Amino acid sequence: MSAALDALLTLQDHDGALDRLRHRHQTLPERDALQRGEVDAAALDAQIATRRAERDALARDEQRLDDEARALAAKATEVEAKMYSGEISSPRELQAMQSDVEQLRRHQRGIENRELELMEAREPLDATLAELDGQRLALEGELDRIRRGLAEAEAGILAEAEQEHAARDAVAAGIDAAMVQEYERCRAQAQGVGVARLVGTTCQGCHLSIPAIEAEQIKRSAGVPLAHCDNCGAILVP
Repeated sequence: MSAALDALLTLQDHDGALDRLRHRHQTLPERDALQRGEVDAAALDAQIATRRAERDALARDEQRLDDEARALAAKATEVEAKMYSGEISSPRELQAMQSDVEQLRRHQRGIENRELELMEAREPLDATLAELDGQRLALEGELDRIRRGLAEAEAGILAEAEQEHAARDAVAAGIDAAMVQEYERCRAQAQGVGVARLVGTTCQGCHLSIPAIEAEQIKRSAGVPLAHCDNCGAILVP
C-alpha cells in the first residue's frame, strides 16, 4: 500500500504539471498581445472604411462633374463648329449661337471650378488614407509575427504536455484502477489536489491541520483503509 500511495503522489506530480501547462497555454503573453492587436486592427479598419467612404463619395461627385463639364464642352464645340461651317448665314442666328456658346462655356467653367474644389477636398483624405493604410500594413506585419510566436509557444507546450501525459499514463497503469478512480474523485473535489502527504498533523495539500489523534491513527494504519483530509478531502499519505 505504501508503494501505491507513493505512486499516487507521483501521479499527482504529473497532473499538477499538466495543470500548469494548461494554465501556461491559456495565459501566453502572445495571446493577449494578439487580442490587443486585433482590437487595434479592427479600430483601424473602421477608421479606414469611414475615410474611404468619404473619399469615394467625393470622387463620385468629382467624376459626375467632370462628365458634365465634358458634355458641356462637347456641346459648345459642336455649336462652334456649326457656326463656322458656313451653313448659317443669318447674323442674328449666329449671334444667338455665339451667346449659347458663351453660356455653355461659363457653365463649363463653373462646373470645373466646383470639380477643382472637390479635388482639393479629396487630397487630404487621400493623404490620410495613405497614412492609415501604412499603419494597417505595419500592424498586420506585427500581428503575423505575434501569430508565429504564439504558434511556436503552443507547439512547445503541446510537446511538453504529450510527454507528461505519457509519463502520467505509465504511472497510472501500475496503480489499482479503483484507487486511481478514488484519487481522481478527490482531485476533482479538492480543485486539483487528489492526494497529499501528511506531515505531522498538517495536510500538505491544503496546509491545514487535522486532530493529532486522527493523524496518529492514519500513520499507524499505513494507508489501510485510505484516509482523507477532513479539510480538503485529499487522500492522505502517512
